[in-house]
Amino acid sequence: MKPRELAVCGLPAVRALFARDAAAIQRLYFDYPTGRRLGVICRALAAARRIYRCVEPAELEKVAGTVHHGGVVAVIAAREWRAPRPEDLRRWAHHREPLLLLDRIGNAHNLGAIVRTAAFFGVAHIVIPDDPEQALPGEATYRIAEGGMEHVEFFRVAALPEFIRAARAFYEVVGTAVRGATPLPAIPASRPRGAMRPVALVLGNEERGLGAEVAAACERLVTIPGGGAVESLNVAAASAILIHHLFGRGGVAGRPVAEESQ
Repeated sequence: MKPRELAVCGLPAVRALFARDAAAIQRLYFDYPTGRRLGVICRALAAARRIYRCVEPAELEKVAGTVHHGGVVAVIAAREWRAPRPEDLRRWAHHREPLLLLDRIGNAHNLGAIVRTAAFFGVAHIVIPDDPEQALPGEATYRIAEGGMEHVEFFRVAALPEFIRAARAFYEVVGTAVRGATPLPAIPASRPRGAMRPVALVLGNEERGLGAEVAAACERLVTIPGGGAVESLNVAAASAILIHHLFGRGGVAGRPVAEESQ
């Protein structure tokens, strides 16, 4: 069976892909204005005897599957995702590497925005469930992530509650909720090295939040306090606040830079 292919659209995403794994690009299509900015990539593809071609806008839209192609499309083989092994969790926790778990994030654009935030703050490991409601990293995710897909690694597990229970041996698993949860500041961003397990953050579905079994498997639930005019934030906006609070204050897994110098 021929491997499934993905169209990676947009100059930031294509440049990031080329920088991380130039050999992954099987074919490259671009319009004339964008082609003038792709000299290095085209020379590398020529040396590797890969197809690269300047095409008309209508053909580029057809290859991309969207009008939002940003002038360039790189065709790659879709990646496969495995489940994290216990030794992965042990190694990540030992180095206090952040861990992000997604419970049925259904919108690919939200997924792309979350990936971009994760990459910005150095969250390299993302776990998703094998669930039909969970959006998979695809064309829209690559485009919205603006190159962030090249700085994160996805993992896929059969059952998220079961994985969370196993991960608790290495991580403090914190879920999100709109009601009945502790306000965010109750979990300090400053977490002394060696004193606690690092945090794994779980984000829930856009409409229904965390599933009941997922929420029950978490060690604690937090919410972002607001002014009350609307009930909650979009999951992508919430992810930026939560990831910054828990992971993004200049250190690894919530440990600030100041602790490094002590």
